[in-house]
Amino acid sequence: MDSQNNITSSKIGRAAKLVGTGAKIGTNYLKYYAKKSITGNDDREMLHQDNATDIYDSLSNLKGSALKVAQMLSMDKNLLPRAYTDKFAMSQYSAPPMSGPLVIKTYKSATGRYPTEDFDQFDAKSLAAASIGQVHLAKKGDKEYAIKIQYPGISDSIKSDLRLVKPVANAMFGLSEKEMKKYFEEVEEKLIEETQYDLELQRGMQIAEACAHLEHVYFPQYYPEFSNNKVLVMDYIRGKHLKEYLETNPTQEQKNSVAQALWNFYEFQLHEEKAIHADPHPGNFLFDDNGNVGVIDFGCVKVVPEDFYVSYFPLLIEEVQANKELIESLLRSIEIIFPGDSSAVESELTSAFLKMTTLLSRPFRSETFHFTDSFLDEIYAMGEEIYKIPEVRRPTQPRGSKHALYINRTYFGIYSIMSDLNAEIKTGHGAWRERLMEYHGVLETT
Repeated sequence: MDSQNNITSSKIGRAAKLVGTGAKIGTNYLKYYAKKSITGNDDREMLHQDNATDIYDSLSNLKGSALKVAQMLSMDKNLLPRAYTDKFAMSQYSAPPMSGPLVIKTYKSATGRYPTEDFDQFDAKSLAAASIGQVHLAKKGDKEYAIKIQYPGISDSIKSDLRLVKPVANAMFGLSEKEMKKYFEEVEEKLIEETQYDLELQRGMQIAEACAHLEHVYFPQYYPEFSNNKVLVMDYIRGKHLKEYLETNPTQEQKNSVAQALWNFYEFQLHEEKAIHADPHPGNFLFDDNGNVGVIDFGCVKVVPEDFYVSYFPLLIEEVQANKELIESLLRSIEIIFPGDSSAVESELTSAFLKMTTLLSRPFRSETFHFTDSFLDEIYAMGEEIYKIPEVRRPTQPRGSKHALYINRTYFGIYSIMSDLNAEIKTGHGAWRERLMEYHGVLETT
């Protein structure tokens, strides 16, 4: 893969790059229609492939929030044609890296030292390059380190990048200005946090300590003495990314083992710590042959407010769903319905939300659950059905708490990984269900 000697950081330069990409897409459409008129062939798949390539090439060279959007889109396999999701998935592992000289320059600019002043050996060729930074292998004595180096200028470009992405979001998802403001504020906050490597170090150490008792989950140790806001140094831990792991043809027992470990990790984080690793794309996990999962990259952590937690997660519980008065109260709390809604809108939204939560909560309704592609297909089909509702497709006001954005994204990502593993695991009736039922007094009334 070609490396980059520089990364466009000016607002004008980044805007021009995206405008140029738009022009390429326009040319692709002209070629498509010209070919169709001459040959009569409707080769729309080739059009999607050409557009996906041009968009990915542009975003991957810009890095930052622009590439992060592609990464997030690649996790939603039903949102875009397959040509796009397959291409955008590359951002999870292998965006074009910085060249060796640019890596050295960036490291020195961030630390005031050359890498060889801190380490005995430093490989200027990246191990992995993604949206915010890239990772390099270094040695000091017999110890191996993974060093994450942030791309220059990325933290300063987030707000302007998101302003450029807003029209695309509006065209693709039909979001109103109010909706975009509400949700883009949450996205912007999280993206800015991802550029704060000192915050990632702190959160990585805290979560690793809190989850140390969990079986078959392991984390890198972090090194504050070598790290700062732009450079993050941790242990180099071994394992395979999901695609590589599956190519080794592990047994179903082995796949179930890693899936169980991952599931337990997320359940504990969410329901005990109220803070969750909210970037569950496959590039952030390392699987080994002994049923263990290494968790890396704590740049995106969603801290779950207590008032949102006690209003949102009871909706997954059967006994709560049967309590009409409580459901109405909870849906108001998480901004699905509002006092000014007509009875028809309220009834339609409540029915649609309960249908979706009943489906999404299926893994929690039995002691074990088998994650399959057909289960994901049901979720996507339900999403399409609900999107046909006028108040969902074109809402009169933004619906849903902003806090649900990263929670939903996280669980869709986990469900997708579980499906790729074809995992059958213990999902069971966790203690959190009883705690929330007791909190809302449901145990006494059912």
